[in-house]
Amino acid sequence: MAIPNRLTFVTLGVADVARATAFYEALGWRPAGASQEGEVTFINTVGPILALFGWQALADDAGVAADRPADDRSFRGSALAINLGSPDEVDAAVFDWEAAGGAVVKAAHETSWGGYNAYVADVDGHLWEIAHNPHFPTDLDGRVLAPD
Repeated sequence: MAIPNRLTFVTLGVADVARATAFYEALGWRPAGASQEGEVTFINTVGPILALFGWQALADDAGVAADRPADDRSFRGSALAINLGSPDEVDAAVFDWEAAGGAVVKAAHETSWGGYNAYVADVDGHLWEIAHNPHFPTDLDGRVLAPD
């Protein structure tokens, strides 16, 4: 059996579901009706559903040890990304991210690969890249596909 090449959910382990939900709501992202207040929040996106789930609850669900505390903001080996249509859109998004209570980890700048990006973190330290990549343009829905 081949596994379909699709991503349907991204679940972030968070220290406090209500606090994390409030942050994403401040960005203008709205919880779906299937959310359970204080337990799990589902946010529909153009791509996969973003789920916010308690740090320990996520570890328990996966059957793994939560070997560092939820408030540990050290590098976690991953980053989510939002591609935008221009450097000006990146700057505006980074401004809004910080205004909502997130942190700027690496200020927006021109990249060596011909784009423009910044790294930001949410209230739980999850890294997000906000980028304009002229080599991976977005379609009208905001989706991006890697060129062949």
